[in-house]
Amino acid sequence: MDLETMRARVRRDLHDEDAASERWTDDEIDRHIARAVQEVSLAAPLESVATLTTSAGSREVSIASLASRVAVEAVEYPGGEQPPRLVPFSTWGDTLTLIVDAAPAAGESVVVRYSQLHTLDGDGTTLPAALHDLVASGAAAFAALEWASYAANRVNVGGTETWRNYHVWAQERLAAFAKALAKRGRERRLRSHALYRPEQVATGARAVEG
Repeated sequence: MDLETMRARVRRDLHDEDAASERWTDDEIDRHIARAVQEVSLAAPLESVATLTTSAGSREVSIASLASRVAVEAVEYPGGEQPPRLVPFSTWGDTLTLIVDAAPAAGESVVVRYSQLHTLDGDGTTLPAALHDLVASGAAAFAALEWASYAANRVNVGGTETWRNYHVWAQERLAAFAKALAKRGRERRLRSHALYRPEQVATGARAVEG
């Protein structure tokens, strides 16, 4: 899947495949695709891992290099241990602070598990195949809603109800899009909680159960 293929899919959903009479330019379609990719990314982002290094005597680590970052999900310090040693942390801007007793020495590894925005361009995409239809549906809905708003008070060759039909169609698609995003978001939160449950919480739960 690349941008051109996605654009063709969105035009097919919009019934806008006649090159001689397109309602939307490529730039307009691409803008709506970009918006849909961002919305999908916030609900089901790309999962990434980066290994950073500490500075002597500082609990702060720069995460400015983590491009298109959505959120830091978990931090391992020191990195590379088995089982992984997850530590509490906080983030502020491009700074991650390790909440540990002793300040790190220079050059210790910190493994950062984070989520980032997906990409979709002429070279391909980081979106899994399961999300392609969702992006196309969202982009088509955004495009139809914008066109309906633009055409509401203008004369249309399709009749006075053309803009209204687009508006209703767009609203139905957007509702389905929002519902799918919410479902993806819930699934991600549950999965993240299961994978990166703080050790101290798990220990406390066992103590209560015992």
